[in-house]
Amino acid sequence: MRVLVVTAVAAERDAVVRGAAAAGTGPAEEAPGRVAELALPGYVLHRPAPAGPQPLVIDVLAAGVGPAAAAAGTATALAAAVLSGSPYDLAVSAGIGGGFTATATATAAAPGRTAPVGSVVVSDAIVAADLGAETPTGFVPVTELGFGTVEHRPPAALVRAVAEAAGAQRGDVLTVSTVTGSAERAAALVAARPGALAEAMEGFGVAEAAAAHGVPVLEIRAVSNPVGPRDRAAWRIGDALEALAGASAALREALRAAPAETWSSS
Repeated sequence: MRVLVVTAVAAERDAVVRGAAAAGTGPAEEAPGRVAELALPGYVLHRPAPAGPQPLVIDVLAAGVGPAAAAAGTATALAAAVLSGSPYDLAVSAGIGGGFTATATATAAAPGRTAPVGSVVVSDAIVAADLGAETPTGFVPVTELGFGTVEHRPPAALVRAVAEAAGAQRGDVLTVSTVTGSAERAAALVAARPGALAEAMEGFGVAEAAAAHGVPVLEIRAVSNPVGPRDRAAWRIGDALEALAGASAALREALRAAPAETWSSS
């Protein structure tokens, strides 16, 4: 199986590589910790040494911040893999992000579901939360304007397997082009999407590129801060990166235990 993991920045990429490499065990892994760097036009893939009797290849790409950069990097890597004769079986958007708190979810159907700092969320749905138009009566998603899509759903069996392996919650992960900076905006996002647990900036871009190539997609977010008013003192980026490394190790083990044929059609 071949998996492409796309992050925004190098620190996230390094955490994913560290976790994926640490997951490798057994005599088939002759060089644990070894990471190859593979050049693409405009990008560099990082590949931890494959391990196991049926090697699982995980390539990690830091594509840049925001959905456009994520889509461009993902599309480049997916196309290069097809042209090389070794297409990917799965694309994953991974990184740190904001978690919705009890304040933001107070109006949601399930107000008890929150994503505290240091926790991990695996996407039931990858949602473009601000793709649309502002009108006198409020925000209208692009689908109600007659265009495109605002949601991609990962394979349900894969979501369950990865969430269980990582000890993570399952929920919607929202993609935004502008990070939420107020309690009012956080509450509005959850009111529009009651299943939302996390917010980030790249997932929908990865998902759009993957969909264009017919490749399943997943998003994994480690929570570094609450969604809402910006309070840098409350951010725990180091803790979130460690949680991301742990989730990446869990992803590798879940994929070994549940090969693509068990979830690709779910």
